[in-house]
Amino acid sequence: MLKGFKQFILRGNVVDLAVGVVMGAAFGSVVTSFVEDVITPLIGAVVAVPDFSKLDFTLNGSTFQMGEFLNALLSFLLIAFAVYFFVVTPMNRLLTHLKVTTKVKACPECLSNIPAKAKRCMYCTQAIPE
Repeated sequence: MLKGFKQFILRGNVVDLAVGVVMGAAFGSVVTSFVEDVITPLIGAVVAVPDFSKLDFTLNGSTFQMGEFLNALLSFLLIAFAVYFFVVTPMNRLLTHLKVTTKVKACPECLSNIPAKAKRCMYCTQAIPE
């Protein structure tokens, strides 16, 4: 029983997932700090109201405290903006720059895309004429 558990834990995808979760949490705190400590004060300097938590209105005796919602919405949008422009866009450029293009051709038997230098189809095992 313990042997099976040991195999499960030491399997590559479980360890990769654990590392991904830890790195994601650490990265999330960095992005949150960047948004709260850098971007939000910049917006506060421009708008002169960095914290919307006090905003509310009353309708028929009910108080709607929409400030917290505005803070959460603004925080979400700023985090999405920061992740997209400071992580996704540079990574896409890097991957495009490093991308190795592999020439492919269609297998005459099953029409699957296979490497151009292949002598046999990896899907149907048909010999490929040169």
